[in-house]
Amino acid sequence: MSRFFSARYAELDAYVPGEQPKDKKYIKLNTNESPFPPSPSVAEAVSLEAGELMLYSDPESRALTRAVAELYDVGEGSVLMTNGSDEILNFAFMAFSDADHPIAFADVTYGFYPVFAALNAIPCEIIPLRDGFKLDYKDYVGINKNIVIANPNAPTGMAISVRQIEEIVRSNPNNVVIIDEAYVDFGAESAVPLTKKYDNLIVTMTFSKSRSMAGARLGFGIANPALIRDMNTIKYSTNPYNVNRLTSAAGIAAIKDNAYYMDNAKIIAENREYTREKLTSLGFEVLPSLTNFIFARTPEVSGEDLYLGLKQRGILVRHFTKERIKDYNRITIGRREQMDALILAIEDILKEKRK
Repeated sequence: MSRFFSARYAELDAYVPGEQPKDKKYIKLNTNESPFPPSPSVAEAVSLEAGELMLYSDPESRALTRAVAELYDVGEGSVLMTNGSDEILNFAFMAFSDADHPIAFADVTYGFYPVFAALNAIPCEIIPLRDGFKLDYKDYVGINKNIVIANPNAPTGMAISVRQIEEIVRSNPNNVVIIDEAYVDFGAESAVPLTKKYDNLIVTMTFSKSRSMAGARLGFGIANPALIRDMNTIKYSTNPYNVNRLTSAAGIAAIKDNAYYMDNAKIIAENREYTREKLTSLGFEVLPSLTNFIFARTPEVSGEDLYLGLKQRGILVRHFTKERIKDYNRITIGRREQMDALILAIEDILKEKRK
């Protein structure tokens, strides 16, 4: 770092996104993108909007907000659109946590949570997942801290029930609970209805996973209008035009075609179960998943060696070096032919290892 870099960020351990190598064409199963393209109307909407790029986007994203509110059956004042769900998460950390209001999250979860905490000088309590990487909701009941839970969790893929989420929210009435539902469309139940009952719950979602728009950067939060107003204060103090015109047009079109995306999510869930069965038959341990990825390991090959062996064969998966999960790889679920290529490559690695 340069000699001008602020001392307050000198120890910041920045988030590391999934690798995007360009040396050759890979089957990308490492960043949880959808294998399906956006619906045709999304491209058409973006093309039509391109002629208006000389104008700023609507800072309130009114048409997009209205569409999201109708889809999730909430009031427009309960929705805040953002530049990916990472932005709404950061807004929530900034708005509601500080030195006097720490935040709690799991030890194995989305890697941006500790980064947001460090970036904003927020004390955090790390709560270890139980055996089998299960999140025990009782660990969060009545802890009197702000809380963020990825549900389903990443990278494990497992979820807790809405009933359990409600107990966490109800038992921490003086704290904000954030439920990060980036992967909810692949088989879990959403906590959005609880936002009408509790004034301390924020549910965040993204268009990156089930709606095939990772490259568009679009997310949103649903919460009590008072919480939305608080986060809007942060938004208008940092990036008032946070959702650009093209992304907004794409988002509206995607919502109109919601059935297309939910059908794709079902296909991905079917491919997930197919892949789980294939890997299990090869001796893998595969955690139960309600996401568009699986978390798996084999006793025959280390997590790093499997990752490197697959990369050598033109397939990218996500390997983490954290001690507790270093034996595992997170594998995005793609089209059936991509998963078959993965299985064949793994069989080849195992055969080589057994020689």
